[in-house]
Amino acid sequence: MAVLGIDEKEYFASGHRACAGCGEALAIRHILKAAGQKTMMVMATGCMEVVSTPYPETSWELPWVHCAFENASAVASGVRAALEAKGEHDTNVIAIGGDGSSFDIGFGSLSGAFERGTKFLYVCTDNEAYMNTGIQRSGATFPFANTTTSPAGKVIHGKQEPKKPLPFILAAHGAKYIATASVMNLFDLNKKVKKALATNGPTFITVFVPCIPGWKIDSSATIDISKKAFETNVYPLYEIEDGVLKITQKPTEKKPVEEYLMMQGRFKHVTPDIAKKIQEYVDARMKFLEENDGKKIFDTLF
Repeated sequence: MAVLGIDEKEYFASGHRACAGCGEALAIRHILKAAGQKTMMVMATGCMEVVSTPYPETSWELPWVHCAFENASAVASGVRAALEAKGEHDTNVIAIGGDGSSFDIGFGSLSGAFERGTKFLYVCTDNEAYMNTGIQRSGATFPFANTTTSPAGKVIHGKQEPKKPLPFILAAHGAKYIATASVMNLFDLNKKVKKALATNGPTFITVFVPCIPGWKIDSSATIDISKKAFETNVYPLYEIEDGVLKITQKPTEKKPVEEYLMMQGRFKHVTPDIAKKIQEYVDARMKFLEENDGKKIFDTLF
């Protein structure tokens, strides 16, 4: 039975060891609801693997494979090949990795699976750092964030580099469906997962998932911060379908980026001058999206 289009059945059982308020656990719960029973999961090493499968227990109510940081997409390709050999063409294959696995360590594997045209959905749960191993910066870490490997000091004020545009990099592989989503809108996430799984070929969704200890926030703040990221255009919601970029939801009133930064301990060092730089960075990225909204900006190869 579905309530407002979302399956009531739980495929990610309670009792796992995730932090209270974990955005990643919430995202996975709803990704599986969208996918349904006939799904095989592949998961890279990371927080969710650790908290959901302490031997001999598991929170996964679906077939689930744990693999290394770097090879989730390769393993998913093997799972798909095995299913095809058995004639099971309509079983979903979903690989999940955090931003460290997706943007960095496992990017070669991910790129290879997209180049081969493997039919699977790759979901990046993006909390903008290597949270499982000690809050180190990743290619997804937001500019000027304080992490253990990009500490904010008097000279260097947190991470200096921009966030890697992974959705656009994968769209450039010729994939038919790429999207961003957030735990602040679970209906949008549900819709995008279903659309991705119905697409023939490799698809990708990156989901905004606040991290309680990594972002130094209260466990009750996950949804509020996700909403603020959307309202400030820090994390826009869009999809690239058949090469056409479409902004799927816009804030009714744009808020200043400083409101988002002030909610998190990882940005407590940010001065008004730095906040101005971040605002310019966010505005430039959003301007690009708005200027290309509705336009075909990538070829599709599959």
